[in-house]
Amino acid sequence: MGSEGSRVVVPRNFRLLEELERGEKGIGDGTVSYGMDDADDIYMRSWTGTIIGPHNTVHEGRIYQLKLFCDKDYPDNPPTVRFQTRINMSCVNQETGVVEPTLFPMLANWQQECTMEDILTQLKKEMMSPQNRKLTQPAEGNEEQRIDQKGLVLRCSIL
Repeated sequence: MGSEGSRVVVPRNFRLLEELERGEKGIGDGTVSYGMDDADDIYMRSWTGTIIGPHNTVHEGRIYQLKLFCDKDYPDNPPTVRFQTRINMSCVNQETGVVEPTLFPMLANWQQECTMEDILTQLKKEMMSPQNRKLTQPAEGNEEQRIDQKGLVLRCSIL
């Protein structure tokens, strides 16, 4: 008669509203943050994240901007995560900035209880891992060359 195996399923938008509220309040030591990318997005799909590079790594002092896209099946499936700021990490596609799910265990083994905060925190930990902490990084200031999910980023020059 007990409910040992049952769990409450929170509707997607309620879950995302909880995450938004938590993100707006700030997380831990302030080196990781996130929020809505577009306040008019009623489906709450497009998010931005920021990670300040951890101390004693090649990432120290750098500010990394990310895009997180939560499709209709979030939180049952993970969001798409993409660095807008160029970064050299073992789990990030160097051309697109996409965090490769097969190379990032949290996405590969996604559990519904995981949050965007968890992803950003784990990416920061990954920056401190032995395989990433000393990797040569791209020059700063070249993030405008990334391709945006909503379309191509075009650069114009007046000659």
